Amino acid sequence: MSAAAFPPAGPDPASGEPAGEPGGLLDVLGVAAVVLDATGRIVLWSPQAEALFGYPAAEALGRPAARLLVEERHRALMLSMFDRVMAGGGPWADVFPVRHKDGRTVLVEFRSTRLQDDQGRLYALGLAANQATVRLVERDLALSSRLVAHSPIGLAVLDPELRFVLVNPALERIDGRTVAGHLGRTFREVVDSPDGDAVESALRDVLETGHPLLSRSVRGPVRPGGREQVWSMSLYRLELAGQRIVGVAASVVDITDQHHAAKAAAQARRRLAVIADASERVGTTLDLDLTAHELADLVVPEFADIAAVDVLEEILTGPHPGGTSASGPAVFRALAVKAAYATPAHEAADPVGEPARYGAERLVTQCARTGRPVLVEHVTEGDLARIARSPTAAVLLRQAGIHSYLAVPLRARGVVLGVLDLKRARNSLPFDRDDVLLAGELAARAAVAIDNARWYRRQSQAALALQRHLLPHGPARLKGLDVAYRYQPASAAVEVGGDWFDAIPLADDRTALVVGDVMGNGINAAATMGQVRTAARTLAGLGLSPAVVLTQLDRTVVDLDDAMATCVYAVYDPHRGSFRIANAGHPPPVHVPAGGGPRLLDLSTGAPLGVGGVAFRNEEIPFAAGDELVLYTDGLVETRDQDIDVRLATLTHLLDRPSLPLEETCDLLLDALRGTDGHDDVALLIARARPLSGIDEGPKEAAP
Repeated sequence: MSAAAFPPAGPDPASGEPAGEPGGLLDVLGVAAVVLDATGRIVLWSPQAEALFGYPAAEALGRPAARLLVEERHRALMLSMFDRVMAGGGPWADVFPVRHKDGRTVLVEFRSTRLQDDQGRLYALGLAANQATVRLVERDLALSSRLVAHSPIGLAVLDPELRFVLVNPALERIDGRTVAGHLGRTFREVVDSPDGDAVESALRDVLETGHPLLSRSVRGPVRPGGREQVWSMSLYRLELAGQRIVGVAASVVDITDQHHAAKAAAQARRRLAVIADASERVGTTLDLDLTAHELADLVVPEFADIAAVDVLEEILTGPHPGGTSASGPAVFRALAVKAAYATPAHEAADPVGEPARYGAERLVTQCARTGRPVLVEHVTEGDLARIARSPTAAVLLRQAGIHSYLAVPLRARGVVLGVLDLKRARNSLPFDRDDVLLAGELAARAAVAIDNARWYRRQSQAALALQRHLLPHGPARLKGLDVAYRYQPASAAVEVGGDWFDAIPLADDRTALVVGDVMGNGINAAATMGQVRTAARTLAGLGLSPAVVLTQLDRTVVDLDDAMATCVYAVYDPHRGSFRIANAGHPPPVHVPAGGGPRLLDLSTGAPLGVGGVAFRNEEIPFAAGDELVLYTDGLVETRDQDIDVRLATLTHLLDRPSLPLEETCDLLLDALRGTDGHDDVALLIARARPLSGIDEGPKEAAP
């Protein structure tokens, strides 16, 4: 066993100070000391001798030892050994049967040697211990020695000064230091551990309190290959008889493999959790920008310190999206950039929403063109130039401490849409192959959501373009009537519905105002709206009454395969100073008389167009110069969190104010009633009567 002796109890003998309280191995053995003179009589008798043999000193001193302690049949052997020792034949050692005072025989380990005083007189010193006690101690020592020497657990003993005095071979293998490299040194002097101060503090605490410390994880030195050792350490205070403290024992188990395996398993669980989280957090809507931000929020800070979601410009704007060129530079548009903390790397990133051109040598371009991940575990100065968009950005990345880089393609349906760009700075671990797999899985899931949002945006933009093309392109030249109007698509997902409005000049200075809402959304709703609007304009030109127009429109919509729409149709006659109105399931218009309070028109609601066979009714309201009529679709007043009556009351309250220019009134209503998360599109049309000019006056026929 590689070990050093235990230090003596109490002060250092080299200091010349007394040893203090007795104790230790000799006390355990109970070694008796007996001195015989040249004639074999007992002249000195120790208390241990009394304990071992049973005779007090008064009964033993002066008597022949052979007669007192040895049975007659063994007496000759003892006397011959005594004569040999006294004659200078050397020490004698053996197991010898001794007669106890109570008559029993005790086997005793004997050690005898000759002594001489200053007068030349000779004596025999006998040291004795019970053989059973000696054998027990020998077995314990042999067992302890073998256990310490051959234990796979690292074992050590530190003295009261917390310096190593015993080290076994297992500990040499664990910490890589020899016995000589340990002895006389403290833990911090021997082991290069980031937990050195904590271990020293724990050793002192165990030494002072006696409370053991069990299975504490301690980081050891980093071995070749960059793998940090991890140990499980337990500490115990060592005490001898009389509770004398002799130091601290330490047991050390190398748990490096288990630690790193558990760490890897935990990382695997975290990765699975991130992937599961991605299914819930990414692609919650069909909004392209929001989907990109959801992906960036997912990977920062759990996976990267800085992340960017870059989509190829040709994918967003190309006439036939669905493929990328195999080589050459690339133009990206950053949809989202996220940093875990304030860092110059954020400034180095491309501004969100702006296109940025990257040469073919840039790593992000290579990732997009090849469709393969690009991993730079340890970023060098040369790598920064291939990561950043410019030399200035490379300087910012260097200042940010970027040390590891990973780019993975955003691929969906066989097409590379862009790149998920990941960087680490404060996170000291470099990206590895496992990270490539995880990032690839996240990118693949997110890419499908991004592609869905991309196609949805394109369809929504097409529907919006169609919608705007089918709506009036400028104010109509109307007799005796000023109008203003607005159309806003749903804002949550750039949704386009079938809302429309129209102002149609008619014969005899009359004007038809129409506001309607085709149920549904997207291109189909916009196309249906175009058909219904065209039919309404055609019917209006025939000079039919509002109720008849709605009846004919109802038949038209019935023929459009499951289409349905609400509509309000009103005809203004400036010569009669009135509106004739019919309603097909639409929200009620608001009449604001000049100088009076606004009121919701109590019209016959009717049924939506497309129901078929429903009668509609004309109603007439006076409409003098300065009066206003407000027509709108349900997107202006319907919300998910307020009752419709409350919203209609709010609408009339907003109109109960001094007259404003019609354009300002449109803005007022939209700003107050239209939230940023409007879930439906809105069509708004406001008309105000004005007196006919002289050139407009003349004989007119009565309106039908």
